Amino acid sequence: MPLIPEEPQIHESAQGPRVTPATGRTAPTPRPVPGPRPAAPSRPGRPGPLRPAPPVQRTPRDAAGTKPGPSGPAAPATSTAPQIQLIPASAEGAIDAAEEAVDLLLDSGRAPGDVLVITTGDPHPWAAHELSFGEASYWAQHDAGDDVFYTDAAVASRAASRPVVVVAVNGGTDAATAKALPLAHSRAGALLIVCGDPQQINSVLGAGV
Repeated sequence: MPLIPEEPQIHESAQGPRVTPATGRTAPTPRPVPGPRPAAPSRPGRPGPLRPAPPVQRTPRDAAGTKPGPSGPAAPATSTAPQIQLIPASAEGAIDAAEEAVDLLLDSGRAPGDVLVITTGDPHPWAAHELSFGEASYWAQHDAGDDVFYTDAAVASRAASRPVVVVAVNGGTDAATAKALPLAHSRAGALLIVCGDPQQINSVLGAGV
């Protein structure tokens, strides 16, 4: 039988003594243990943001010291009487004078609803026109208070107060005028304007206006 060549067997004696891993390897050179690092020198950087100082604590005020108490009994409230102006005019020109007074009031900034016009003689043309549609419609416009309202002295007591009242003494009896003027004065909140003959008005009132 043919011989199969065997692999050469290498004996330990030929290879030399084996070195075991634990004893044959050279021990690594020990590294020096690093000592503490020197502190880094401070860098001249930008200063950090400054915190604002805390707000000053305000001492609460004494309530009794800030609100002075009443020094005495309150004075009774007094009603302010309206200012009275007299515009000289004849009986025939009293309505025209009243119209001019109303125009001046509106131009000065008065609202139309602030003005009430009272006539002692014939009714104002506007009132006569509106009354032709009925009293309900006529007084509804008064209650709305959106425009100048014209009324006759005979029914003026139904009218409410307004800041300005204009009286046109355009005729009528002295008794009607004597009744209309005090009524107009009571309805005027700030201003009463009387257009008519000063002598007649003074004689009816018995005093200067």
